[in-house]
Amino acid sequence: MESRGIFRNKVTAIFIIVEIGVMPAPVRKFRRETSEISCCLKYLLFASNVVLWLSALLVLSVGIWAWSEKDMFRNITRLHFIALDPAFVLIILGGVTFLLGFMGSVGALRENTCLLAAYAIFLSVLLIAEIGFCAVAFVLKDKGWIKNQATEGLKAFIRHYREDADQQNLIDWIQEDWLQCCGVDGPKDWDSNNYFNCSSIAIGSREACGVPFSCCRRRPHEQIKIKQCGYDVRKDGYPVDRNIHERGCLRAGEDWLEAHLVCVAICCVALLVLQMDQILTFKSCRS
Repeated sequence: MESRGIFRNKVTAIFIIVEIGVMPAPVRKFRRETSEISCCLKYLLFASNVVLWLSALLVLSVGIWAWSEKDMFRNITRLHFIALDPAFVLIILGGVTFLLGFMGSVGALRENTCLLAAYAIFLSVLLIAEIGFCAVAFVLKDKGWIKNQATEGLKAFIRHYREDADQQNLIDWIQEDWLQCCGVDGPKDWDSNNYFNCSSIAIGSREACGVPFSCCRRRPHEQIKIKQCGYDVRKDGYPVDRNIHERGCLRAGEDWLEAHLVCVAICCVALLVLQMDQILTFKSCRS
């Protein structure tokens, strides 16, 4: 009986050994955390877009504040030429840039592939649009299309000079500080404004047959420009030396562009390269 029990124990032990040898040991599955973007470029993309985001927020705030000061939100009918309204341009530019910076910064920080994909697509579309605009402008530069658009824009500024404070300040800056010019082709273009039209003498406009003060040339040692310096300068019999800029802003703009063509081209190329770098950074993050 004792030998039979020993034999039974040996057989059981053999079966156990065989089972252990045949059956594979349980495989432990380790879950490896994977990241969709590279950590070395993650915070570079995040930091650059945070700066873009905050800058866009500032621009957007200024545009909204300017519109609220002009009470444009409640009286939108006062907006005559929407594309030339500086406050509206700031709102659109700030809004688009804010959205772009939000998608890039939050997408990089949270590693949200949907936001990052939208960021890359949005930036690519913007880059293609800018390249297309530059190509069209280069092709049409000798056909007068750009010149006609600039002419219509300046004429709209002149017609609504007293109706929008932002447009008034912008045209004053162009004429006085930037290009030192007056009107589109010359001072006579201010006749298209109701306040400066010579026929407005009959209704008692003191600015009739004159030009804005921004058309006046600054006299030597003049600390403060007299706001009435442009009164009556287009009347018959006015002295020959009117002390105003006789060159139109369209011609002055062409001369300025020719003189600074290299700088303008470098700025445009730098902007395109910066956007391309953001796209390449996004692709590097995904690798």
